[in-house]
Amino acid sequence: MSIMPMDDDYPISTISSQESSTNDLDTDSIDTTNTSESSLTESVESKYMPPWTKPYIIGIGGASGSGKTSVAAKIVSSINVPWTVLISLDNFYNPLSPEERQLAFNNNFDFDDPAAIDLDLAYECLLNLKEGRKTVIPKYNFVEHNRVPDQSITIYAASVIVIEGIYGLFDRRLLDLMDLKIYVDADLDVCLARRLTRDIISRGRDLEGCLISWQKFVRPNTIKYVRQTLHNADVIIPSTGDNTVAVNLLITHIKTKLELKSKQHLKELIHLGLSDTRLINEIPVVHQLNKGHQIRSLKTMLLNKNLSRADFIFYFDRIASILLSKVLDHMSYTSKVSIETQNGHQLADQILCRFDQITAVNIIPSGDCFMHSLKKTIPNISVSKILIQSDSKTGEPQLHCEYLAPNISQFKQVYLMESQIITGTSIIMAIRVLLDHDVKIENITIVLYMATEVGIKRILNAFGDKINIFVAHLVSNKDIHDGNKQWALKRFVDVKYFGC
Repeated sequence: MSIMPMDDDYPISTISSQESSTNDLDTDSIDTTNTSESSLTESVESKYMPPWTKPYIIGIGGASGSGKTSVAAKIVSSINVPWTVLISLDNFYNPLSPEERQLAFNNNFDFDDPAAIDLDLAYECLLNLKEGRKTVIPKYNFVEHNRVPDQSITIYAASVIVIEGIYGLFDRRLLDLMDLKIYVDADLDVCLARRLTRDIISRGRDLEGCLISWQKFVRPNTIKYVRQTLHNADVIIPSTGDNTVAVNLLITHIKTKLELKSKQHLKELIHLGLSDTRLINEIPVVHQLNKGHQIRSLKTMLLNKNLSRADFIFYFDRIASILLSKVLDHMSYTSKVSIETQNGHQLADQILCRFDQITAVNIIPSGDCFMHSLKKTIPNISVSKILIQSDSKTGEPQLHCEYLAPNISQFKQVYLMESQIITGTSIIMAIRVLLDHDVKIENITIVLYMATEVGIKRILNAFGDKINIFVAHLVSNKDIHDGNKQWALKRFVDVKYFGC
């Protein structure tokens, strides 16, 4: 085992695998007193940066048949992070002309020359992921020796990226994007044996053709190009024999780096909630329901533990409909039309709401509490879904999946809905997802049943007063600090609504 020195800024230690829950950021992090501001820096970043804007990128290189894919798969499975992506440079082979394809079928095309791979496209895709943007990767068919038409792989919000291929450590641009570079070393005879097995079984090649390609292209290019890339590696791992110790050491190092990233992410989120000293009632973009007798009565009933689930659903749908009506009163996208009344009179310049320009995004499962009221209010509205769960041990919010309308950026109003927020971290992350999908920030409206003041201010500190927030039940920092409304720090709305 040959292991080159790695960064010694942090000690390497093992951390336990992560579990997920639907809990928000740990409520212990909610400090509603103003005295905490002294521990913060002078200013808070006005732009929230989610984990996938700074992904941890691992590059793996080595000769064809050296065992790169096996090492990469072992790393991915061992770190046990669901938002890890494994990218193979094999998908970036250049499309071939009919003449080149015929050469490939006759084993006379050099797939092992660096020019055979579109490293420019590989760099572009990796750079997009490094900067938190969505990217599209082509799919390559080795049986047909060409890219698969009309098929691609879309990747978004990856926190850990593993890219492997024979030229994984070749291009300087790719190397500059990587946090850890691994070279998998193997004797060329071993590589040949593995390559023969793979190509004959998986890629439909014949033995004679495989041997011709090996002698004519693979072996010379490996010696000339691939072997030289080991000097770019931080770590060299032998693929033969027992490399368990080396791989486990790498995994431990990677886990430590990810743990540090997680702690920094949490620290930034906590700071977002502690810098705004404005009174919540004086913030113009925060809209609350009028505190009439009906609204107060509905809030009281929804807090009653003895209320049956059926009644809870009924009264929640009722107050949700009232809240949605208030949201629509502030609808900014309308048009003027001329109409004929029921008895034949002509009316000009009448306001018409463009409901076809409104879409909703529910943070599931909490946001789905609004579904019944939403469909009754706007029957034909399209609804997208985002699943953000918090780590049960650290409280860090983590994006698990997003199902957004393909044309979501074209809607004039996007209602981001969640029934209850405590710290606001899931909403902040969801807003970042929408912005990454080209939704304009001024088109986003947040709709909440219950929210804490610190959660609201965390959202405003992350994005400024650019997003309107509508909330039916707002719990102030003072009430929580005085101990009068500690119940607001526990999720209960979606639990009671869905009976789970």
